[in-house]
Amino acid sequence: MQNLQKEFLKILTDYQGIIHKVNLAYFKSDMDKQDNFQEIVYQLWRTFPTLINREKPASWIYAVAINTSISKIRKDSKLKFYDVVPDFTAVEPHEYDENTNYCKLMNALYKLNEIDKSIMLLYMEEFSYEEIAKIVGVSVSCVGVKIHRLKDQLQKQLNR
Repeated sequence: MQNLQKEFLKILTDYQGIIHKVNLAYFKSDMDKQDNFQEIVYQLWRTFPTLINREKPASWIYAVAINTSISKIRKDSKLKFYDVVPDFTAVEPHEYDENTNYCKLMNALYKLNEIDKSIMLLYMEEFSYEEIAKIVGVSVSCVGVKIHRLKDQLQKQLNR
């Protein structure tokens, strides 16, 4: 049991940035992000014994983080996507450079629906269409079409 815990904590430490990215895209308030972070860690720990490829856990972490976030949004009726977009310039300066287009991109991503947001997050992390389809639960051709349309949509929003 000790070795399993050590291995899990090492993976969690090395890949916790994935959880923070997903939380940043899905949740506005710090409290919601913290609650969801804890739920994601719990779900990761619960499913860790079944993880086959522990050498490359990024896909697994993304899948669990995205599915947990979407489930939380759907279960919790008080959490809704509002027309008001969070101020991503308020994040810790050491995490994201306020002078980049990252904040603009995150604002544009925040406006997307849950599935589209998931697809674009994974695409930006350079996952293959096949990996994205497996994580999100749609066909590979659907991923290709959605990415093409979403890139155009995001480009228009960023050029405003």
